[in-house]
Formats: sequence, C-alpha cells, structure tokens
Amino acid sequence: MNNPKTPSPPEDVRGGAPLLELQRQRMLLDIEYFTEKEAFRRFTETIGMARRVKRGDAWFPLRIGKSYYNSLNQLCLEVHRTQDEDIEHNFEFGRPVQFFRSAGEVGEGVTWYQFTATVSYVDGNRMVVSMPDSAPILELQNIAAPMQIGVQLSFDETSYRTMFDALERTMRAKGNRLAYLRDLFYTKMPAQHYSFQPMRFPWLNPTQEHAVNEVLRAKDVAVVHGPPGTGKTTTLVEAIYETLHRESQVLVCAQSNMAVDWISERLVDRGVSVLRIGNPTRVNDKMLSFTFERRFEAHPDYEMLWAIRKAIRELRQHKKRGSENWHQKMDRLKGRAAELEIRIRSELFGEARVIACTLVGSASSLLEGQRFNTLFIDEAAQALEAACWIPIRRVGRVVLAGDHCQLPPTVKSIAALKAGLGRTLMERIVQQKPEVVTLLGVQYRMNEEIMRFSSDWFYGGQVQSAPQVRHRSILDFDVPMEWVESASEEWGEAFVGETFGRINREEAHLTMAILHRYLNKIGRQRLLEERIDIGIISPYRAQVQYLRQLVKRDDQLKPLRHIISINTVDGFQGQERDIIIISLVRSNEQGQIGFLRDLRRMNVAITRARMKLIIMGDSETMTKHPFYHKLYEYIAALSRQYE
Repeated sequence: MNNPKTPSPPEDVRGGAPLLELQRQRMLLDIEYFTEKEAFRRFTETIGMARRVKRGDAWFPLRIGKSYYNSLNQLCLEVHRTQDEDIEHNFEFGRPVQFFRSAGEVGEGVTWYQFTATVSYVDGNRMVVSMPDSAPILELQNIAAPMQIGVQLSFDETSYRTMFDALERTMRAKGNRLAYLRDLFYTKMPAQHYSFQPMRFPWLNPTQEHAVNEVLRAKDVAVVHGPPGTGKTTTLVEAIYETLHRESQVLVCAQSNMAVDWISERLVDRGVSVLRIGNPTRVNDKMLSFTFERRFEAHPDYEMLWAIRKAIRELRQHKKRGSENWHQKMDRLKGRAAELEIRIRSELFGEARVIACTLVGSASSLLEGQRFNTLFIDEAAQALEAACWIPIRRVGRVVLAGDHCQLPPTVKSIAALKAGLGRTLMERIVQQKPEVVTLLGVQYRMNEEIMRFSSDWFYGGQVQSAPQVRHRSILDFDVPMEWVESASEEWGEAFVGETFGRINREEAHLTMAILHRYLNKIGRQRLLEERIDIGIISPYRAQVQYLRQLVKRDDQLKPLRHIISINTVDGFQGQERDIIIISLVRSNEQGQIGFLRDLRRMNVAITRARMKLIIMGDSETMTKHPFYHKLYEYIAALSRQYE
C-alpha cells in the first residue's frame, strides 16, 4: 500500500473554521440540554404519575427482589413490574432512574428517595438497577402496606456531560490524530487513501463489493450509504471482517443499544470474537454470552476476586476502633483485588477482536487507555455530531454507515433544530467529501413498485430491486400500494395531552376494518402456516396506543396477535413486515400536518413493507404538501394499471 503524504492544511483550517463550527455545536447542544431539562421538569411537575406509567416512563407498583454485588462490584437491586405489563416501556441499560413511594393509588402522596440509580439490565418486566452504596436497600425491600414502591426515569445528565466533554477535548486537540480528523471533517481538505487492486467478494453485489473495497482503501474516512433493504449490515460486517485481517482489533459503535446488539450478533454469527461493553437490549443467552460482565464472571480468577471483595465489605462493616492492622489488611486486600481485576480485564480485551458499545458507552472507564486504528459507526445518520466525537478520540480512522434519508437524531429544541443541531457528522462528510461515499444500490426487501417511489424521491432513482424480490406479492394481481381515504365529516384528528400527540379514532376503526378485509382475502389458515407478518405504523404515540387497544379487544384477531405488531415510525426503524398499514392521523381544514413534514420519517414508514403497503389518510389534508401529493398520484396511477 502507498501511504500518501499529508497535505498542507487549507485556508479554512488555518482560519479556525473547525473550531468555530465546534463552538457552534457546543452552543446548540447547550440549548438542547436546557430545553430537555426544562421539559423534563415541567413533565414531572404537571403530568400525573398514572399518566407516566401509561407512557412507559414509570413502573408502579414494584415487587422488590434480591440485592447483590455484580461483577463490576456495583450494588444491584432486582425489581419487577406487577401491573400494566403490556405497556411498552422506555427503560433501558444506562438510563438514570429515581425511586418513590406512594400510598394506595399511584400519585397519592408521592415521596421521592434522594438518590439516583442506573438501569443495569432489563428483560421484559424484570429490571436490575445499579444503586449507590448509600441507598436504603432494606427499607425498599421491607416497605409495609399501604405504602408501595415505584421507579421513574430521571433526566439523563451523564450523556450530555459526556458529549460536552467530547466537544471540549476535540476543540483542545493539537498536533495529534484527533486534531487532524477534526480539521479534515470540517473543511474541504481531501481525505487520504491507500492504493491497491480491488478485492473480489463474489457473495456480495457490485455496489456492496465496491463499498467494502472503499472501506479497506480509506486511510481517514469512508461512508457506506445504505438505503432501506440494501444490505448495509451485511456490507458492514464484511468490511469489519476484512479489516480484521489487517488489524488486531476494531471499535464498533452505534447510537442505540439495539443497533449495537444487531451488528454484534451478526459478527458473532460470522465467527468474530466480540466483547460487548454495556448490557444488550435484546436479552437472550446468545447476546449475554459476549457481554463484558458475563465473561468477567466466567473467568477462572473471578471466584477469588469475588471472595476478596466480600472480605473487603465485611472488613468495612466490622471496623474495630483503634485497630492497628485494619488499614494494613484493607490495603493488602484492595491491592490484591486491583491486581486480579486488571489481569482479568487485560485477558478479556486481549482475546476480543471487536469491542462493541454505544457512542456514549465508549466513554466507559473500561476503555481507558485503549486505542484502535479503526472505528465503525453504524446508524451514523441517527447520531448527534457531538456523540460521534466521543469514540473518535480513541481511533485513527472512521467508517460511518447509515442513511441520512431515514430517521434523523432526536432533537427536542426547535431553535437548536432550525440552527442545525440535527445535521449529523455523516451528512457533513457526505456533503463535503462525496468521493468517500459509496451508495448501496440494490435492495432485497420490497416489491419493485413499493420501492420505486422512495428510490425516485430520496435517492435520485439509483436504487434498483434485486430480481428475486421485484415481483413479490401475497395475492395474485394484487396492487402493491393502496391509499384508503379516511376523511370523515363527523370525525377528524384530536389532540391528546401536552406531550402525547394526536389521535384519529375514526381512522383507527377504519384501519381495523381494512386489516380484517385484507386478512380475509389471504385466509387465516394461510397467514398462520406461512407466518405472514403484519405491521401497523402511526407517527403518533396516542394513535399507536389506541390501535393496540382495538387489536387487544378484537376476539377475531386473538389467534393472529403474535404476527401483528403496532408501533411508531421510530419503533419500526430497521424492521420489515410482509404487510404494512400506515395510519397518518392528520385530518383538518388547514392542511396542517405537523412533523409529518419531516419526509425522512415517511421514507422509513413506506419502506418497511415487503409485499403490500396500505396508507390510511385524509387526502384533502395530506396532499396540500407536495411530497404526499406526489405519493397520492403515484399510488393512483399504480391502481389504474391493475384495473
């Protein structure tokens, strides 16, 4: 490989453009931080506890289980949700929580405990919470009726603090690799690459093969742009696998725990040794087996370490006043424990080829002092720019994979969003350095006619369907896309609460009728035998909850509930179903469609369907926007072809 000389920095670097842009990012993140903190304060003060439980932000009442010290020497408490078990909750690894007690009905006489704990593990309605040593564990375990214990999500200061630190570190960097990457990403400075003949990967399509070669050639940065269904994860796994032929270890990150789990599982299937920092969202034995905690506990020296830690705790509890050798004993035990812990960690990190964690998780003390040549960031188009700088400080080059035409990062502050906080590092690099971007151009998910509209509108018609999926359908001569008119003179959209969103009950009932009609066409027996799955999507949480209630109360759907999933657009990111029904909700004389103007959300929604897409919407309201007008016309023209 030829190693090109690093060019002289361009004028915009010498003029301080990268630092100015990072300072701007810092200011916008500050606005977002205070907006979210204030919104959380108002939410906790004005929204009743019963409402928080229904939103999945609180569990009440709890059954308190056992307490113990985990392999990281953290005091942990096991808790179980005993009511509202079918409500999807927002608790996940790393989220801060607060405990409270309340008499009788939730919300009556709520008293908060003055400590913050952290979610360590969640599996359905069971959760393990990492507690501070000062927490009143016995009081929580022995609370007497009529008082009951609950837990609520708390404001996440840690993630913001980590992002602020990353921006500050990046701004201060001088004369090192971090400073070079900072100046490269914020200017027109050309990215460097190696030169070699392309490698062949016959099991990949040409665009995937090209993407893997571009990743291997990149000295500084590469971007894999993966539209829906184009095999982005397959390509990324191959790129990581090939990189490991050249490097001993790589760092793999993503914005969410779920995305980290998915890429980790695919790497494990490929035979790669993965060490997962943080606990997985998708809890099963396979996922747990490559977590740091589980491997730490399985190490031959762990039993000895656990015995020493237990001796330290007992020594603390039975400290004798004036004992001359107490400190000597304590120092000796602590020294031995530290020595064992360092040895176990060193062996675990030495055995792993891939270290996997979230972007914020890459700030973990477990990674202190670790350096990697290559960082892979999956779902990079969903990550705030500041979050990407957290792991970049540990690496020499960066590979970003994602799709900036799908879901953007979540930004609560309208002012910060309009000022550009939602613009990601991936978008910035795509715009400034198109030569480092590879678009994956063959999709393997959708019927050609479902895919075509998305390809034309979002990807300049560059995405094509693989031959094996081009004509896939459930019924013969079935139009792949339908728009069902849901406008009603008597009904329309309604607003539900300050933060819960909008609902359209008439459209929800019509959605159920359309679902029944189409399922009857297919036949219930065939649905079960072929496991044809159905997804119902709405952009609004209130509509999702209402649709779930309708499905739950529908006795005819009882045998089919396991193949029907209902969620928001965000909840369906990265998923696919044979049949997708979308309830758009909006119906008003003004043509107001709110955040449905963010077309990236609709790109996600319409590209979840493999064979059949049904859109429920008030065309009079929706088609006032040019995107929905074009979509409506496209579906109408398609329907005429099948008449």
